[in-house]
Amino acid sequence: MSQATFLNRQALHLRPDPARVIVRPFKPATEPRDLNPTDKIRANHIVDRVLALDPDAVAAQLADVLDNFQGRHRNLLETFEARADEMEDAFATHGVFSKTQRQLVGAYFLSEYSFEASALFNPSIVPHPDQSSAPNGGICVVISLRAIGEGHVSSLTFRTGTIAADGSLTVDPTARLASLPRISHRISGPDGERVELTFKGEEELSERVIFPITESQSNGIEDARFVEFSDGDRKTYYATYTAYSGRAIRSELIETSDFMSFRLTPLRGAAARNKGMALFPRKIDGRYAMIARQDNENLYLIFSDDLYTWEGGQAVLRPQFPWEFVQIGNCGSPIELDEGWLLLTHGVGPVRKYSIGAALLDKRDPSRVLARSSEPLLRPEPSEREGYVPNVVYTCGAMRHNDQIVLPYAVSDTFSSFATIKISALIEAMKR
Repeated sequence: MSQATFLNRQALHLRPDPARVIVRPFKPATEPRDLNPTDKIRANHIVDRVLALDPDAVAAQLADVLDNFQGRHRNLLETFEARADEMEDAFATHGVFSKTQRQLVGAYFLSEYSFEASALFNPSIVPHPDQSSAPNGGICVVISLRAIGEGHVSSLTFRTGTIAADGSLTVDPTARLASLPRISHRISGPDGERVELTFKGEEELSERVIFPITESQSNGIEDARFVEFSDGDRKTYYATYTAYSGRAIRSELIETSDFMSFRLTPLRGAAARNKGMALFPRKIDGRYAMIARQDNENLYLIFSDDLYTWEGGQAVLRPQFPWEFVQIGNCGSPIELDEGWLLLTHGVGPVRKYSIGAALLDKRDPSRVLARSSEPLLRPEPSEREGYVPNVVYTCGAMRHNDQIVLPYAVSDTFSSFATIKISALIEAMKR
């Protein structure tokens, strides 16, 4: 059996586009380490060479840079100046830069990066905070995606779209440009850095890219599991994600209300030392709740009083069926149904083949498993087995719309696609 009969794949694919680029800091050093004394000498050689040019030559060089790159990025001159300011601590004492010199110097310490050149995958989906353009009986949505570029560095990017009344999904055209946010606030603490980011209003949502900022994220922001969280009348979008430094992983949390301003916060506690945490969409008995996997094999239910500290936990799901004998994990936040909490899971089977299944948890006591899929809902089709990581289908979060589950999923860690699942048929299948 290749997939559940009640699952309908949609003929819609989101593929990586190497033409989409950002400009990110470049240092004459091996990234991401800081400049050592030798690197600073090299940086100052660059400054000296620029300062040795006469004003006409500086202007001509800057004009040539703009001619090459102006149409590929927003506000390049502003970006150049900001980068020169960031590098000042590494520069030796020098004369006052003219505006043109400062802009040209900044350009030498930036590089283009094709952030989704290799892969665009592991999506999640939530309602858009602005429903003013929603179709009749439909809903506007935000899709988050993990993008991978050169060096296997992961970042977070977005798409917008609409789900029609019948569950069919349309994704809006992707913005031609891509932009990084401004760091509006940065605080260091014992658990790492908390960072607040802001994008500009004129930057489309699909233009916004959250690229690694802190040391713990330096090699990737991976697998964001977004959920619309309700606390009374207040709605906030949270996403747990894996921060990867190149040596260690940890779970961190994104918070936003508008997908324009974001706060990124490290999570504390033993349960946050691994990956794959997914937040319930509301509190349970007055406490925040997560599904997590602390032991790389089983799924646990854990609680927190403050959202940021996660300890202990109770194992609620263990590998049971052959398609998940290696390990299981969650595929995003639980979805609230009348029948209980629907938890999409992934299972790893023979030859490290990833499939997507489901479990139904009791609404009042999510440690109680009411039903479970004995067969996967979704397995890699023969046409979907080839890619960056073969034999994998994976999702970071689905959502309910009317009587269906809308499921974005990744194919072989390369591109993303979509499917819909009839809720009634899924519940009935899990009872067998």
